[in-house]
Amino acid sequence: MKESRLDEPTTYSESDINPGHDWNKPLRAPGSQNVDFEERVNFQRLHRYRLGRTRMALRNSELGSLLTFDNNNIRYMTSTAIGEWSRDKMARFALLPGDGDVHLWDFGSAAAHHRIYAPWLKPSCCHAGMVGLRGTVAPESGLMRRAAEEIRDILVANGVADQPVGIDMVEPPMLFELQKLGLDVRDGQQVMLDAREIKNTDEIMLLNTAASMVDGVYHMIHDKLRPGVRESEIVAAANKMLYEMGSDDVEAINAVAGERCSPHPHNFTDRLIRPGDQAFFDIIQAYMGYRTCYYRTFNVGRATPAQQSAYKKAREWMDEALALVRPGVGTDQIARVFPKAEEFGFNSEMEAFALQFCHGLGVALHERPIVSRLVSLDNPQEIKEGMVFALETYCPATDGRSAARIEEEVVVTATGCEVITLFPAEELPISNPY
Repeated sequence: MKESRLDEPTTYSESDINPGHDWNKPLRAPGSQNVDFEERVNFQRLHRYRLGRTRMALRNSELGSLLTFDNNNIRYMTSTAIGEWSRDKMARFALLPGDGDVHLWDFGSAAAHHRIYAPWLKPSCCHAGMVGLRGTVAPESGLMRRAAEEIRDILVANGVADQPVGIDMVEPPMLFELQKLGLDVRDGQQVMLDAREIKNTDEIMLLNTAASMVDGVYHMIHDKLRPGVRESEIVAAANKMLYEMGSDDVEAINAVAGERCSPHPHNFTDRLIRPGDQAFFDIIQAYMGYRTCYYRTFNVGRATPAQQSAYKKAREWMDEALALVRPGVGTDQIARVFPKAEEFGFNSEMEAFALQFCHGLGVALHERPIVSRLVSLDNPQEIKEGMVFALETYCPATDGRSAARIEEEVVVTATGCEVITLFPAEELPISNPY
C-alpha cells in the first residue's frame, strides 16, 4: 500500500484547510493516551491542516517560497521536533518552494531518523544540515555557502528562484550568502503567522489538554503554598508534575510573592513564602508542542482588604474584556477596556506592556492576536473564529507591595468565546487559611 505523505498531492484541498469546528459539541481535553473506542487528536489530519494553511498563506502573499529557521514554524510546517535544546541553536531549517515538496535539514542523524519515522515527508527531502551553530563554526568554513546553494538549487528546480524568498529568522552570514546568490530575501514570519492564527479542531484539543494539565498543577500549588516554602520549590514541584503528566517543554514558570509582586519582575527566586503574602504564578509549558500561558493569584493564610480590592479590580478588567470576545470584534475594542498605564502606576504603555494584554497561543507562546493599548488602538486586528488566545490583567494593591494577576485562555467560537483555564479564579483563593 502506498503511504500517504504531506506532499502528495502538492496542492491542497478544501478538506486540508477546513478547521472542522463543531461548536455544538463540548471542547475536549481527552488525555495524553490514544484509544480505539473514541476519536481523539487525529495527527494525520493535523499534519495536513498545518501544511495546507502554510501553502494557502504562501499563495496569498507576494512570496514564492518560505525558508524557516524558527523551531515553531519548522514544527508547524513539517510536523517534526527533536528537542527543546535545539530552539536557540539555528541548527535546523525547512524550505517550502511554492507548490513543491517540503524539504527539511536537520541535525545530523535526526535526518536519517525522519526517513524512517516521519512517513509524511519524502525521504529524499530529509537532509542532514548544519550552518555553524550560531557562529561556533565560522562562516569561512563554507557551511552557510553550501546550504545557500542547496536551497537555491531546490528553488530553481521548482521554478520559484526568481520570486522572493520569505525567511522568519536568520543569522546575518546566512542571509548574506543567500543574497550573494541573487535571491530576493524578505520577511516570511508574517506569512507563517497568517497560517497559524486559526486553529483546527485537533489544535484546540491539544491546547485544551495542555490547559487541563495546568489546572492540576494549580490544585497542587494551592495545597503546597504555605509559610516556609520557597518560590523555587513551587517551581520545582510544578516542573516535576508537568513532565510526569506528559509536557514536552516547561518553557518558564513565574513565581512571584510578597513585596516582589509590585512591580511584576517576570521571574522566580528562592524567596521564602510568608504569612499573608499575595503570590501569583504563570505556567508556560507545552503539550505536543501546544502552549499554555496561565496565571493564578493566591493569598497565603489570609488576605487584607487592599489585597482583596486589587484582586477584585483585576477580575473586573478580565470580565469586561471576556465579554467582548467574539468574531468580528476589533482588538482596539478590547484594548480600550484595559486601564491606561498611568492609572495603575506606570509611566507609559511600553513600560506597562504585557500587564493588561492578550496574546495568541499555539506552537508559540505569542501568536495572533496581540491586544494591548500599546499597539491595538492605532492598528486594530479582527478577532476570528478559531483563534485561541490568553487574556491577562494585573492590579497592584494600595499597600505598595502586593498585586493580583489573572489570566484566562479562550477559544473563539462562532458566537463568542469559551474559557479553557478552569482552576477557579472568580474570587481570590486563600491557601491554607488560618
